[in-house]
Amino acid sequence: QVQLVESGGGLVQAGDSLRLSCAASGRTFSLYAMGWFRQAPGKEREWLAGVSWSDGNAYYADSVKGRFTISRDKAKNTVYLQMNSLKPEETAVYYCAVQRDIGYYRPISPANEYDYWGQGTQVTVSS
Repeated sequence: QVQLVESGGGLVQAGDSLRLSCAASGRTFSLYAMGWFRQAPGKEREWLAGVSWSDGNAYYADSVKGRFTISRDKAKNTVYLQMNSLKPEETAVYYCAVQRDIGYYRPISPANEYDYWGQGTQVTVSS
C-alpha cells in the first residue's frame, strides 16, 4: 500500500502561481511513476503531468505544457506541481497518483494505469 497526501491548494487570482505537493508513504520502494490529475465539477478527470520515479523524466498534457512543471524529490518521496499563469477554467480538485513498478512499461497518462490516489486538494482560480 502507498498513502498519498496532497497539499498546497487554495484560492488564487488568474495569472497567479501555485505549488502543489504530494507526499508518499508506505511501500514507496515500488514506485514507477507519479502523476497529477484534476477534475472540475461535471467533467472527467484530466491527466496533467507525470514523472518517472527512476530517472525524473517529465511528461505533460498539451493544456499545461510550458506553464506547469512536475518534479520529484526521491529522498522525501514527494512530487511537486508548480503551476504558473493559472486560469479560472483550471478551477478543480487536483489529485496526485502513483503507479507501482510491475516489471514492464506503463503508459503515464491514463488514469486507470494508476494504483493509488490522494484525497485531492482544491484549487480555485478567480477572474
